[in-house]
Amino acid sequence: MVGGIELGSVLRFVDIAVDALAEAREEIDALNVYPVPDGDTGTNMYLTIAAARDAIREVPGAPRRAALAAFSRGALLGARGNSGVILSEMMGAIARRIASATDDDRNAEVMAEALRHATEASYAAVGEPVEGTMLTVARAASDAAAEAVKDPATRTADVLRQAAAAAREALGHTPEQLEVLARAGVVDAGGRGICVILDAAETVLTGKRPMAVTQPLGTHAIPVPQVVQPGAGDLSSEGPAYEVMYLLDAEDGAVPPLRATLGELGDSVVVVGGDGLWNVHVHVDDVGAAIEAGLAIGRPHRIRVTHFAEQISAASESGRAAGQAGPTGRSVIAVSAGPGLSALFSEAGAIVVDGGPGRRPSTGQLLEAITQSGAEEVVILPNDPDSVRAARVAASTAESDGVGHALRISVIPTEAQVQGLAAIAVHEPGRTFDQDVTEMTATARHVKHGAVTIAAKEAMTTAGPCAPGDVLGVIAGDFAVIGDDLGTVAVAVLERLLAAGGELVTLVRGEGAGDIADRAEAWVEEQHAHVDVVVYDGGQARYPLLMSVE
Repeated sequence: MVGGIELGSVLRFVDIAVDALAEAREEIDALNVYPVPDGDTGTNMYLTIAAARDAIREVPGAPRRAALAAFSRGALLGARGNSGVILSEMMGAIARRIASATDDDRNAEVMAEALRHATEASYAAVGEPVEGTMLTVARAASDAAAEAVKDPATRTADVLRQAAAAAREALGHTPEQLEVLARAGVVDAGGRGICVILDAAETVLTGKRPMAVTQPLGTHAIPVPQVVQPGAGDLSSEGPAYEVMYLLDAEDGAVPPLRATLGELGDSVVVVGGDGLWNVHVHVDDVGAAIEAGLAIGRPHRIRVTHFAEQISAASESGRAAGQAGPTGRSVIAVSAGPGLSALFSEAGAIVVDGGPGRRPSTGQLLEAITQSGAEEVVILPNDPDSVRAARVAASTAESDGVGHALRISVIPTEAQVQGLAAIAVHEPGRTFDQDVTEMTATARHVKHGAVTIAAKEAMTTAGPCAPGDVLGVIAGDFAVIGDDLGTVAVAVLERLLAAGGELVTLVRGEGAGDIADRAEAWVEEQHAHVDVVVYDGGQARYPLLMSVE
């Protein structure tokens, strides 16, 4: 086939890949012993692909090049952990090659070249490439694709079929290349994630279902994880203590020296991106020095620091042995005000309870969710002022009665849906319970939130008197703006929320939203060009638009 890989195929791929990684992420997390046994590789790869999927969905009807650019940027901004950052660079390279295809290009060749570019980009992004990892698996796939496309009759489906098969074979050999994998009796976790993604790509064009995860690959079955105690070989206590990640606004030419500097400070250096925006990842002991290296050449933001000792302890205590139901035994319960919001919380791994303004879930409903979770640790996101008390009563009852075997339950007092979205975005199953709750709570508290609604009756508000049909702007739960146009009031609310600055604006469309989200997004892009904007379809009643600034 000639004429360019269809955007529809890309959209089907990301949907299938996200679902496949969601299903496989606990298995992949359990395989994770290198470079640090923190049990989050599957989760990080899932979150990275999910961010790319969400980004391309936000530009419906866009030309292929623009849609693929959004996909690439979404992967870069949403990348988590060492594996996620490498994966984002692979996805970006593939997207760029597909976007540059012309009508004269043969699709099979485009795909083979895209896989080659992905492999080359991933090796270039890593400070010290190690064989027996996802890099090796990706190279095997691209080599097989290059060989397959030598036959002029080869189709794109054939290229992906042979690439996926080669990746699976290479995955089976990873324990022969990396001693830490052989000692643990596992294949490489990141390599397994690459296989899941390639299987998803093959499924799009062939309909073939991915290989069952229990089928033996090489000499190792998947999964066959065994707990590796830190303190030996590559996982010794001599290794860096922290993972540092941040986005960096910097000139492209300044990045090579940054890689060198970070390489001197620590290991697992991965710096990916381009056109002035970079995602930086490194394992270090000196967190400040890693951040200062970025400050020396640009503007670091969205800085994330993870202490490995706490992650590894949590992973070991949870017993990451085969057959256990999840890496940490922790569940998040989120109260959702609309179907779109429910989908967002579910995709992030939460158990969803329907609720929202005027529809507070009962204590019994929340207790049922705790019971059904079967988890030893539970975090509850009420996401509505009226639901906070019910959540606290349910938590107290569950802890005193031992409901659902939950030993520890924490209610994070989120009073808005967007606070809940921000909190679950930083949820990390590999952290200790206290650290996870602290991070989620701090993130929720720092979110400035607002909304737009329609007055149902005459009343006196903090912004003055209102009449039925008036448009009301809400800031932190208080009526702050009164007007007669949804878009105008939404902009007024955003203007106040952004008065003290911000890096990310989240907009959630509700019922009867019309073009209010588009108008709000356009205003932010025009007035605050440095601020990122994401738009979701929440489907919530009463509030045509929910807003937050982080």
